[in-house]
Amino acid sequence: MATEEAVSVSRASACLCVLCGLPAAGKSTLARRILSTAAQHGWRATVVPYDDLIPEQAFRTKVVEDGVNLQEMHTEWKSHRQAVLYCIEQFLQKSEILPEAPSSSGISIAAWDQCTQALMGPKGLKPPLVFLLDDNFYYPSMRYEVCQLARKYSLGFCQVYLQCDLESCISRNQSRSQPVPTEVILEMVKRLESPNPQKNSWEINSITLNSTGTVSKSDIQRVMELISSALSNPLSMGEDNKEQKEADRLKCANSVVHQADQACRRLISEAMKTARENQVPPERMRSLAAQLSESKATFLHNLRKHFLNDVPFIQEEEINVEHAVKRAAEIFNDDLKEILSRIINDK
Repeated sequence: MATEEAVSVSRASACLCVLCGLPAAGKSTLARRILSTAAQHGWRATVVPYDDLIPEQAFRTKVVEDGVNLQEMHTEWKSHRQAVLYCIEQFLQKSEILPEAPSSSGISIAAWDQCTQALMGPKGLKPPLVFLLDDNFYYPSMRYEVCQLARKYSLGFCQVYLQCDLESCISRNQSRSQPVPTEVILEMVKRLESPNPQKNSWEINSITLNSTGTVSKSDIQRVMELISSALSNPLSMGEDNKEQKEADRLKCANSVVHQADQACRRLISEAMKTARENQVPPERMRSLAAQLSESKATFLHNLRKHFLNDVPFIQEEEINVEHAVKRAAEIFNDDLKEILSRIINDK
């Protein structure tokens, strides 16, 4: 484990650079090219590869049962993502000893050690530090967490979105030794929300690279200029009104979706109970559980997008969350009844 002296981090000499895009869009390849170029600029850089840090089992669905034996799917990827940011924060806080990833975090200690070894240097040497966060980051909320960390420690923050057509991503992915399931990529296409500076002011320091082909030297130069600008203009703790408004909107959307999720679960439980009372065969029950789970996931995804993109939101006004959740539950219940009716009548 690492015990040598680490580079001391000053508040204006580090940058968190988010690399986002579909699986196989070229993020890891770009990260390697940035690493070699960063050394030429005198920067000490490292890649934070989420795929290596987060164990595969964190993404696997788990079948659990609620009070009425409803099968639902859960994963632990969210807590693991937060653990990655926690480890970065611990590194930023400690300047004498290179911190280890806590075993309780669930992330790969070996992978984290490899990340931080690249930031080690001679005592007293303090070049700018660059963290290249390599992940899909398909939701703005995922990227905003990184922005908040950068703001907390007055670091540079920037984003590079790799835009690659779906066919190329699937083709490249299939040539990997451990490919991502194609259905995962297809689902991510539906959910992916690329950086949008016009909508989110905190995403202003972002660029898009077309990675369907080979990333050019001029593209690399654009990335280096982006990072240099971020290092020269670290974020501050103060938020302007516009950014606070966006943060409030995100918080409200998350609250509505969370409460709607709980309401939908209760409705699904009731539907499963009704199906059993109607003596629906076991194989049809499994089909019903799968259909309702998929329907809920799609409904909540669309609900979240609706609140983030379509609902008028004024900072001085408070959206009636209870009313919004109640209305969402009514809409989902209509969809649920249609699915349940079809299963019962086809038994």
